[in-house]
Amino acid sequence: MADVSPGDRIAALEAELAEVRAEMQEFTATVSHDLRAPLRHIVSYGQMVQEDAGPLLNAEMQGFLATIANSAHHMGLLLDGLAALSKVGSALVVLESVALQEAVQEACDRLSSKHPQRVVGWQLPTDLPVVLADAALLQLVLEQLLGNALKFTAPRENALIVVSTSPAEQAGHIRLQVQDNGVGFNPVKQDKLFRVFGRLHSAQQFDGIGMGLVLARKRVQRMGGTLAIEGVVDGGCSVRLSLPLAPG
Repeated sequence: MADVSPGDRIAALEAELAEVRAEMQEFTATVSHDLRAPLRHIVSYGQMVQEDAGPLLNAEMQGFLATIANSAHHMGLLLDGLAALSKVGSALVVLESVALQEAVQEACDRLSSKHPQRVVGWQLPTDLPVVLADAALLQLVLEQLLGNALKFTAPRENALIVVSTSPAEQAGHIRLQVQDNGVGFNPVKQDKLFRVFGRLHSAQQFDGIGMGLVLARKRVQRMGGTLAIEGVVDGGCSVRLSLPLAPG
C-alpha cells in the first residue's frame, strides 16, 4: 500500500468531518419537521377538549389541560430551536464591511423598544470600527448577546450594560465585550452554556430554551470569529465577541 501524504490525510479527514456535519444537519432538520405533526394534533385536540368540555371539568382537570397546552407550546419552541440550528451550517454567509457602531446601536434600539418598561443604564462606545461580517447574522448575534444582558439584569434596580472594545488575541481582529451587573452564573457549570438546550437558570426564573448562545456562537464562527463568556454568581456576566476587521 502506498504511503498516504499528510496533505491527503488532512483532506480525507476534512471531507469526513463535512459529511458528518451534513448528516447531523439533515437529522436535526428531519427530527424538527417530523415531530410537528403529532404536536399539532396534541394542540388541536387539547383545544377541542377545552372548548367542549372545559366548563364541565373541575379545577384539577382544568389544571391538567393547562399543563398539556403549556408543555405543547414549550415543545414547539424547542422544535423551532432545532430548526434554526439545522440551518446555521448551510445558510449563505456574505462577508462584507459592516459598521459595528451602527449595528450595536440598532440592536440596542430594538431591544429598548421591545422592553419600554425597563430602565437600563446603557454605556456604549462611540468609535467602534468597521468589521468584516454578514450584516444579518451579526445583527442576530448582537441582539442575542445584548438581549441576554437585558434579561439577566431584570432583577436589578439599577441595571447596567457596558459595551467596550479591546484588541483581540488574533491579529486583524477586534474584541467586543458586553459586561452586565446581572445575576451571573456558577462558573463551574460554564460548559453547559454552549450545549443544545443547556440552561443555568430555571424556566421559572428566566424564559428561554437554552439555544440562544449555541446559535450565536455558530453564527460567529461562520463569520470567522469567536465567542466566549464568563460569569460569577450574583456578580454579572462578561461576553467577549471577536470579529475580523474589515480591510483598510
